Amino acid sequence: MGKETHDLINSLIKDNLKIILLPTAHMNNLIGLKEFRENLGEYEKLVQKGRSFVVMKRSKPIFTIGPVDDGEWETVIDFTKFRKNGIPINELIERLKKLN
Repeated sequence: MGKETHDLINSLIKDNLKIILLPTAHMNNLIGLKEFRENLGEYEKLVQKGRSFVVMKRSKPIFTIGPVDDGEWETVIDFTKFRKNGIPINELIERLKKLN
C-alpha cells in the first residue's frame, strides 16, 4: 500500500468513517445496484462471457454475480421433451397434487 493510500485511510479513520478494502482484482468489477438494475441485460451478457461483478449499495458490497460452474448442475427432468415450450408451473403443480 502506497503512502498516499495509507494517509487517506488514516484520515478517514480519524473522521470515524468505515472503510471497506477489496482485493485489487475486484476494483474494475464494482458496480452500483442502480447501474446493475438499469442495465441487467448487458451484465447478463458479460457474465455469460465469464465476467464477475461485485454489486455495491451505498458504498457497501451486497452481493457478487458471476458465471455458474456447469459441473455443479444436473438435469433431473427436461419438460421440453413433453412439450416444445415445457409445462407451465401451475399445470405441473396440479398434476403433482393428483399423485397424492
